[in-house]
Amino acid sequence: MGTAAAIGRKSIQIANVAVNAAILIVILLLLAFSCYSLWDSNQVFSLASAAQYEKYKPSTEDEGLSFGELQAINPDVFGWINVYGTHIDYPLVQGEDNKKYVNRDAEGKYSIAGSLFLDAHSSPNFSDSNSIIYGHHMEKRAMFGEIGLFMEKHYFDAHRYGTLYYEGREHGLEIFALIQTTAFDYELYQTNVTGKAKQRDYLDMLLRQAAHVRTETPVTAEDRIVLLSTCSDSTTNGRTVLAGKITDELHGDPFESKTTDTHPVIDTLTNLWTRIPVWGWAAAAALLLILLAVILIRIIKKKKKRKSHFRQLY
Repeated sequence: MGTAAAIGRKSIQIANVAVNAAILIVILLLLAFSCYSLWDSNQVFSLASAAQYEKYKPSTEDEGLSFGELQAINPDVFGWINVYGTHIDYPLVQGEDNKKYVNRDAEGKYSIAGSLFLDAHSSPNFSDSNSIIYGHHMEKRAMFGEIGLFMEKHYFDAHRYGTLYYEGREHGLEIFALIQTTAFDYELYQTNVTGKAKQRDYLDMLLRQAAHVRTETPVTAEDRIVLLSTCSDSTTNGRTVLAGKITDELHGDPFESKTTDTHPVIDTLTNLWTRIPVWGWAAAAALLLILLAVILIRIIKKKKKRKSHFRQLY
C-alpha cells in the first residue's frame, strides 16, 4: 500500500511538473509570436513610410539627380506628390494596369503597402481633364492613411495646398473638395472626361457629392483635376477621395517651420526594433526555450533535494 501511494504521489508530481512546463512553453511561444507579429507590423509600416523615399525626392539643389536614380531603378516612376502638413510625400508610379503597384513599392519590389500610383488610363503629364491617383489607407499615416482625416472640417480647412512634380518641374496642387463614395462609383472613377459639357457635368457631380467644399478655391471645367483615392473604413467597399486642381502657381508650405509629431528616442528604438531580422527572433525564441528548460531542471533538482533532506530528518 505504501509503495502504491508513493508511486501515486510521484506520478502526481511528474504530472504537475509536465503541466507547468507545458503552460510555460505555451506562454513563451505566445510571447515570442506576439513580439514577432509586432515586429512584422512595424516592418510593414517602416517600409511604407515616406522617410524611406526622402533621399529620392526631387529638389532644385540636386537638379533631380536623386529622383533620376529612382527612375533608373524603376522606369515606372514618373513624378512626386506632396500634400503640405501631411506625410503624403511620395514618388508616383504608373503601371500597365491598376494591379501592378497594389503590392509593389516604388523601387519595384514586393510590398504589402504598395505605392501611390496613377490610373493606367491617365496621362503621366497630367494633361487630361481629370486624373486619379490611388493609394492604400494605412495606419500610422503611411501612404494615403491621412486622407480620412480630411473628413474633419478643421483638418480640411487647415490643409489647402501641395505640389505635383512631373516633367522636370513642380506644379501647384490646391485641394478643393473631399468626397465619400464607393468603389462602384463608375461616374466618379472615369478618367479623361472629354468635351466641355461633360467636363462641367463631371465637376458638378464632384461638388454635389462632396462632404466638404472649399468655396474660396474657384474650380472650372477648364482646370485639370486630380483625385487622390483610398479605402474608407466606415463602409464596406467605401472610398474617400480628396479632389484638387493643378496650378502653375506654387504656394509656400505653412507647416514647414512647425515642429513635427516625431520623437527622436522613440523613432530610434522603432528603427532598431524593425531592423531585427527573422533569424534574430528565431534565436530569441530558442534562447527563451533553453532558459525555460534550465529553470525547470533547477526546480526539479531543488524538489528532489528537499525531499531527500526531509527523508533524512524523518
